[in-house]
Amino acid sequence: MPAELPPQDDASRYARHSALGFIGQAGQRKLSQSSVLVLGCGSLGSAQAMLLARAGIGRLVLADRDIVDACNLPTQILYDERDVAERRPKAEAAARRLRAVNSGITIEPVIADVTASNVEELLGRADLALDAADNFETRYLLNDAAVKAGKPWVYGGVLGTDGMVMAVRPGVGPCLRCLFETPPDMGLVPTCDTFGVLNAAAVWVAALQVSEAIKLLLGGGKAGGSLHMLDIWGGTAEAVSAERRTGCPCCGERRFEFLDSRRGSSASAVFCGRNAVQITPERRLAPDFAGLRARLEPLGAVTFNGVVLEFTAGARRLTVFPDGRVLVTGTKDTAEARSLVAKYIGS
Repeated sequence: MPAELPPQDDASRYARHSALGFIGQAGQRKLSQSSVLVLGCGSLGSAQAMLLARAGIGRLVLADRDIVDACNLPTQILYDERDVAERRPKAEAAARRLRAVNSGITIEPVIADVTASNVEELLGRADLALDAADNFETRYLLNDAAVKAGKPWVYGGVLGTDGMVMAVRPGVGPCLRCLFETPPDMGLVPTCDTFGVLNAAAVWVAALQVSEAIKLLLGGGKAGGSLHMLDIWGGTAEAVSAERRTGCPCCGERRFEFLDSRRGSSASAVFCGRNAVQITPERRLAPDFAGLRARLEPLGAVTFNGVVLEFTAGARRLTVFPDGRVLVTGTKDTAEARSLVAKYIGS
């Protein structure tokens, strides 16, 4: 249990930030009244959330669908071996850690897959969103929701030792589809699983995203209008001017194709960096964990930590989440994953 801090007001705690002329005490108060959605709690999201919490952002909404795995520890700075041993959902483990870092702010963990059915509600809880998604589909979904709502968000991506960052200010500068109209075809872009990612590169990208976010929360400044390209191994950073595109289907023509599910979420998804497939039911209902546990215990090893249930069958592990999703670990074959879910959990 953390030791109690001696009495300390916010002015003392955040003195080094408020001493900065572009923040000041008024700006720090503004940050304490702000809220940010961190979409994904992996390599980027864990670093973003840590920096935002230490900066005194008043409320953080942390959305993630995954659980902490040992392979996350080198690159995801919020987690430790206890989280792995307890099989904690990332959002919950992140919230626990951040509450110990800053007990004076509000942390809201959301253990869920971000889809067209919930992204607008999640974005509605915050003044701004930070992209830490592990797939292109979710980024385009966030872009749709943010442009529709007129809320700023900060794009970020990292692979290997390279990264990109761009602040999106709807109605002011370009959106994601102004630059990249469609996501790359599946299989054409390497993933963190096949290509790797350097932890320092993820933290660098996240730090620039948070810097852009603080600018936006304080009133905008010079955030937006540039695509930042980073190479930490080569020690280089370049900002390329980006402009709105008149024919952009999203911010120009206001067609929200991803949000409207015309290009929406799949019922199954292979996780980046994991030998695992997520199966999402068409109708999301809270599982009957007690009944499920009783049914599965005669068939294999079952554990339940109060949040997620895990069932091991041979070389495959099925993790059942509170929103009804099932993560099948030990395969990248979506057909096999669906078959295992139908066999043990039910369709």
